[in-house]
Amino acid sequence: MRVPSRSLLAVLALSLAGPLGPGPARAQEPGAPPPPQTIETRIGILYRPQPAPASYDAEAVPEDEGVAGARMGIQDNNTTGRFTKQTYALDEVVLAEGGPSAVEAAKGLVGKGVKYLVLALPAAEVLAVSDAVKADGALVFNAAAPDDSLRGAECRQNVFHVVPSRAMQTDALAHFLTFMRWRKLFLIVGPNEGDRLYAEAWKNSARKFALKIQAEKPWTFGPLARARGDTPTRAEAMVFTRGIDYDMAIVADEAGDWGDYVPYKTVDPRPVGGTQGLIATTWHPTLETWGAAQAQNRFRRLAGRLMRPLDYQAWAAIRTVGDAVTAKKTNDAALIGPFLTDPAFSLPAYKGVSLTYRPWDHQLRQPLIVVQPKAVVSVSPEAGYLHQRTPLDTLGIDLPETACKFR
Repeated sequence: MRVPSRSLLAVLALSLAGPLGPGPARAQEPGAPPPPQTIETRIGILYRPQPAPASYDAEAVPEDEGVAGARMGIQDNNTTGRFTKQTYALDEVVLAEGGPSAVEAAKGLVGKGVKYLVLALPAAEVLAVSDAVKADGALVFNAAAPDDSLRGAECRQNVFHVVPSRAMQTDALAHFLTFMRWRKLFLIVGPNEGDRLYAEAWKNSARKFALKIQAEKPWTFGPLARARGDTPTRAEAMVFTRGIDYDMAIVADEAGDWGDYVPYKTVDPRPVGGTQGLIATTWHPTLETWGAAQAQNRFRRLAGRLMRPLDYQAWAAIRTVGDAVTAKKTNDAALIGPFLTDPAFSLPAYKGVSLTYRPWDHQLRQPLIVVQPKAVVSVSPEAGYLHQRTPLDTLGIDLPETACKFR
């Protein structure tokens, strides 16, 4: 049998391979569907960096708190988007003193085509921004303001709440206290408006879960948690809890001025929780179950620090947009908004269950972790709590209780 020469084999290989180079583009066949186009979605985040901390502040708030979580969310969206012809970009707006207001910055982003805004801002600015961009069809994701009024009388159709409300936070702790049968509470309330609102949420939770507030006192000793050394005021504060029969002290100190001072300073040996001590939150560095350890490691590589609750909340807002755009195959906010409360939408978010938005107030349903500074203690809802829809609706304002009438 005659074997072909090497030169003949090379000629045959070239003829089978076709012409060298890319050659002319092949014309689309008549009637064939057009090739899929890449969808680009831009998401804006508006945030106000924290001032530089005092040199002795062991828990300094990072300047990129929240925005670092948003960056990881964009990275995750683009990882998925490679397979679905979708790309995502983040527009970061720092609200500096003397610069544009939140409304001006939001309008500027919307004018550039950004239809999704993540806000790490207080309640008043969330309302102002949502009203300013409503006519433009933009959706707003509240990542930082826990005010129950935003889910109630001041609710807005174009706002979705990723951060848990105060009612959700206090209900989550009340779940744990009920499970432990620690039913007698001593409520200590700070001087700020947020402290008052948090205390009101606790009173509602106590009624809801049959807990009893044995005593309520205002904190009048100043920001002792930030003071150095011992003072006569500190000694006076040590007897602040004398003569009260309670199972747990609940501190309402959202600014963190004094709540960390109370543990181990009470006259009787009692645990402390609320805004400090034992807290209910969305995220904590010690959370490692349900794939959270992988998220913790990715965030640390990206940001060079531990992930904080605001980072998680901004991440979840960004991932909400990404998952919804993937499912609907469009980034049209007019279609995405209604879809977020559709039973077909859910968000996997390292919580053991997929998360959904409540249709009556646009609050993200989610388990909250009950933690002390160095460990996860429990997860709410606690086992055994039942609900006609989902046990997650035992946290916060349920449908029969809502005061929300969307504007």
